[in-house]
Formats: sequence, C-alpha cells, structure tokens
Amino acid sequence: MKRLLVLLACLAGLVQGLSAQTAIRAGQAIEIRIGGVPATEVAMVNNTYPVSDDGSIRMPLIGTVRAAGLSPQTLAANIESAYRSADIYTHPTIQVLASSDEQLAKLEVTVGGQVRSPGPVPFTRGLTLYNAVQAAKGASEFGAMNRVALIRGGQRKEYNLKSTKFMNIPLEAGDTIEVPQKNFLGN
Repeated sequence: MKRLLVLLACLAGLVQGLSAQTAIRAGQAIEIRIGGVPATEVAMVNNTYPVSDDGSIRMPLIGTVRAAGLSPQTLAANIESAYRSADIYTHPTIQVLASSDEQLAKLEVTVGGQVRSPGPVPFTRGLTLYNAVQAAKGASEFGAMNRVALIRGGQRKEYNLKSTKFMNIPLEAGDTIEVPQKNFLGN
C-alpha cells in the first residue's frame, strides 16, 4: 500500500511537471488557428501572436486576451468564449500551438516614411520605437523625428522622438512606424 501511494505521488508530480512545461509564458510566440467561421475571416485570425511582457495577446475583433500561465487548451477555450460572448462568431473552434522562439524572431514591424532604409525590421522582445527607427538607418535629412507615428490595431499615435521620454515606447510585432516629412518650418 505504501509503494502504491509513493507511486501515485510520483505520477502526480510528473503530470504536474508536464503541465507546467506546457504553460504559455510571456515572450513566447503562439500560433492560433480558427475554424467554424466564414472562410473569408479565417485569414484574419490565423496567425502567430507574440505573448507580450504583461502576458497577453491582441486578437482581432476582441482585443487583449490573457495568455501567460494558461495551457494552450485553456487559452483556446477562453478565445472561443470571448468570440461567442461578443456575438462575433457563434461556433468558433480555436487551436493554439506553442511556437518556438525562432518563430517569434521572424516577426517584424514596418518602418516607413522619411527613413534611410524603409521596410520591415525584425521584431525582438524589448524593441522600442526609437530602436526601430534606428534599425531603418535613422531619419533622412527630410524626416521629422518630433512627429513619429506609431500605428497599432488601427489606432495612430504620434511621439516626439527628440524627447528622451518617448524613446522607450515598447513595440509589438505587426506595428507600423511612419516618420513624416518635415514641414516648411523644418519641424
């Protein structure tokens, strides 16, 4: 009887250890696939999502969803429930797959406008607005660093990157940065 209890305790510890390994963590990339929705909307949701430092992901149409600390199955159920609760989809089927950190490194932000080398910049954890502009070889002589636009989720905000307080704005994969042309006053 004693051996049976020890064996059960060991198995419980093993199962608990395995479930801890499968928990989603901040900084990880996860792949999300959806079914049971119109085919035209599948491409909008099917994607690789970075888990932000605060442990959340940003999903189309429903916004921020807590992911860190959850199993992929629990996260999938939460996303399905959020889509149903918002009356967006009636019978969504979500599949969550943990991706490798290499896949996270393949994500990118786009830097455009008056920079020396416009285009995609690889996304890495901790990438800031200023770092992304510098990765695009900095503003050209026509670039206005005092009105740099950050476009995220359809919302646009402008930042003055000549001021140090705005240089450390954290970026998320998929963000778009635009450095506008200076106006006639040189600003």
